Amino acid sequence: MTKAELKEFLDEKVLQYNTPEFITSDPIQIPHTFSKKEDIEIAAFLTATIAWGNRKSIIKNATRMMELLDNSPYDFILHHSKDDLDRFQGFVHRTFNETDLSFFTQSLKSIYTKHNGLEGVFSKYTKENNLQMAISQFKQVFFEIEHPSRTTKHISDPLKGSAAKRINMFLRWMVRDGSTGVDFGIWKTISPSLLSCPLDVHSGNVARKLGLLTRKQNDAKALSELDESLRGLDPKDPSKYDFALFGLGVFEGF
Repeated sequence: MTKAELKEFLDEKVLQYNTPEFITSDPIQIPHTFSKKEDIEIAAFLTATIAWGNRKSIIKNATRMMELLDNSPYDFILHHSKDDLDRFQGFVHRTFNETDLSFFTQSLKSIYTKHNGLEGVFSKYTKENNLQMAISQFKQVFFEIEHPSRTTKHISDPLKGSAAKRINMFLRWMVRDGSTGVDFGIWKTISPSLLSCPLDVHSGNVARKLGLLTRKQNDAKALSELDESLRGLDPKDPSKYDFALFGLGVFEGF
């Protein structure tokens, strides 16, 4: 199909899937249970961090994380004591466990008290073309306090070859226009034009079938190639096509 036909096809799929019905089976439902900006972004960040594997399991364990944070994540993170972290014992989602959750809680406290919050960090390091440098810098800030070495694997670094799927998904949630009721659009300091489509097995396979991606690995180089293709379709809002690629792959078996 021509580029115009491809754009029309994908735009229709975006409209089909970028609706509130999408939320019911997606981990984005977790931050949608909150109304305060800081609660939304912390819930979104923690949920995105464990967003690999079975989606029902992700939702179940993300819900459990919120319960452990008294369903008030910002307040808990700001005011927790060391003893409060004992409640995390036994928590596990695949390779993310109580040790990781304890450190994430401590690091987020540092980010909100010393770095103007999650949006403040990403905004500070955002450059002109995309957010991959900002993600790499964010990882450095996140682990600037004393940390267990095992936990560093849970934040990806695009400059070391990762497609950083989960952080790119988190950024889409925070930055993209929230008028359809799916994404939030609560970060006004970053342009949606800088977002990258979260690249995983589903979006990658569909992108290859549609000729948007030729590289076989789902890595940073593949993400750069996909970025270029999607920005050619919509330079102002390229990550909206995540709905189309993901929907085609997961719901339609494209």
